[in-house]
Amino acid sequence: MDFIVQRINDNRKSTIGVLLKKFVSGAETKTSLQSFTLEDEYRDVKVSGETRIPAGFYKLGLRKDDTPLTLKYRAKYPWFKHHIEILNVKGFTGVYIHIGNSERDTDACLLLGDAADNNSIGDGTITNSTVSFKRFYDIVYPHLLGGGVSTIEIRDEKFLLGK
Repeated sequence: MDFIVQRINDNRKSTIGVLLKKFVSGAETKTSLQSFTLEDEYRDVKVSGETRIPAGFYKLGLRKDDTPLTLKYRAKYPWFKHHIEILNVKGFTGVYIHIGNSERDTDACLLLGDAADNNSIGDGTITNSTVSFKRFYDIVYPHLLGGGVSTIEIRDEKFLLGK
C-alpha cells in the first residue's frame, strides 16, 4: 500500500498538498485522491516544530508507545489504537500522520483533510480532518498491524513544474 504526497503551495507559514493512493490497474500504476494535506513550511535550516520534513521516500509504521498524544487520541476516538508514523526522517523524530486543521496543529507532522484553502493569504487550513484521517486510518492501520508494508513518497512543489 503506497502513497504520494504532492505538495502544491508553500506560503512560508504552511504547506498545502494532496495525498494520493497508488494502485495497479492492468499494466499501469495509477493514483486516486485520498485527501488534502497540511504541513509546516519549508526552511533552509530546521526550526523544531516549525519545519516540514524533506521530500523523499519513507516507510510508514505504527508507533506503539503510549505517548501523551496517543493517550489523548484514545480518550477522544474509541477506534484509535496507535499513531501511524513516517519512519526514518533524517533529523526528525515522531513524525505522525494525524488530525488537525491548521499549522498550529502540526510539529512537522502531516495533517489530513477533505477540503483546503488555497494557502495564498494567511495560514493554510484544511477541514473535515477527523473524517479524512479516519478513512486513511481504517485502511492503513490494519494493513500495518497485519505486517503489511506501506510507503509514502513526499514530492516538493517543483515536481509540478518538472524540475
